[in-house]
Amino acid sequence: MAAALRGLRGNGRRGGAGSGGGSPAPRDPHHTAPPSQPHRPLTLPPPARAGPAPWLWPRPAIPSLTPSLPPGLAAAAHPAGGPPLGARLLRQSCRRPAEPRAGSEPGGQLPEGVEYIPSRRGKNPMKMVGVAWYSLYARTRLGYLFYKRQVKKARERYPHGHSVSQPVGFGAVKILPIPVLSNNYSYLVIDTGSGRAAVVDPSDPLAVQAVIEEEGVLLEAILCTHKHWDHSGGNAALRQQHGSCKVYGSARDAVPELTNPLTDKEWVSVGCLRFEALVTPGHTVGHVAYVLDVAPFGGPPCLFAGDLLFLAGCGRLFEGSPETMLASLDVAVGLGEDTLLWPGHEYALECLTFASLLERDNPALERKLCWATQQRQEKRSTCPSTIGEEKSYNPFLRTHRRELQEALGLTRRSGEPCDAFRARVLSEVRRRKDLYKGT
Repeated sequence: MAAALRGLRGNGRRGGAGSGGGSPAPRDPHHTAPPSQPHRPLTLPPPARAGPAPWLWPRPAIPSLTPSLPPGLAAAAHPAGGPPLGARLLRQSCRRPAEPRAGSEPGGQLPEGVEYIPSRRGKNPMKMVGVAWYSLYARTRLGYLFYKRQVKKARERYPHGHSVSQPVGFGAVKILPIPVLSNNYSYLVIDTGSGRAAVVDPSDPLAVQAVIEEEGVLLEAILCTHKHWDHSGGNAALRQQHGSCKVYGSARDAVPELTNPLTDKEWVSVGCLRFEALVTPGHTVGHVAYVLDVAPFGGPPCLFAGDLLFLAGCGRLFEGSPETMLASLDVAVGLGEDTLLWPGHEYALECLTFASLLERDNPALERKLCWATQQRQEKRSTCPSTIGEEKSYNPFLRTHRRELQEALGLTRRSGEPCDAFRARVLSEVRRRKDLYKGT
């Protein structure tokens, strides 16, 4: 989400809303053969394929699908005699209130234990965005128009995706990372036996649809981690294209097109695929991570973390306190060291570089940074990681480590509970990361 916000300060042009085909008739859920696609196929150039690897499926390339700007939006963005709409709203929304109330989130009541954290000491970790601007992005049509503009720019800049990724398989389970926008990842997860599939965070519906058609599968579920447009912006278009598709997520987060609200530890089944929903607030009030159970196929658990956890990083605390985020990160750590981490963004190189400034004598961190540097020089994806790896170098998972605490100049106060001190460490790491560079 923050990547979408960083490029929105000056220009006022917005892209148009996504389009989709008609809704197909409902299908028999017990049908086991890969179903035919009743919807109108997209007209795409022949996809290029990477060279095969013995343990990976070839990666389908994402074709260039750049739409045109509707003239009405372009005219609205540049009113005669005035600055662009985005510039005017940005200038107004960055004015901080005199005394923002801690624990009060603009536009809604927060659950117990979750606190809305405004800017502190006059330094806004969201830089030029501001609390009001974040609310506009997350809750209004204006945010959707900004998202569409980012989609258009990303399609022009990265017609085949921002990274080269490779599908991973475990028996009848196939996971395809789809690089979308400037640094997001969507994930198409397929039951290869029945041809049924689920997609996690479909940021760009055309890119996701291209992979669905390439694989010849039936999309039955959209698993949305949170409401931000760069994770949920494709929900409506894909539901229009696949009429029987259900949208899962948290009711607290106002996920677009939500059909099936989830609670903590609730299960979602798609063919032989079973996902467990874990409510992990902090980045947003209703953030949900999904754990795919691959044990029946001899594989490790797969955590689709959205903006909870990145390689060497974590999401910003837009709608949660450090204590809330710490508890959510502890949920991820509790999944086990062999759990594969599939993050919502390609932030590895930036996050590892920042972490290396905190812990200058961490061999695991040095090795991972060298590896990630090589990967990104070749535009290769850095996911997945594992929870075990993350515990060795991710500062947001190392709040209990004395070396990190000393590097930050923090000591535990007399009588301070352990988790309260860890939350203070996490808050300081997050503050420094926000000042280092936005993610």
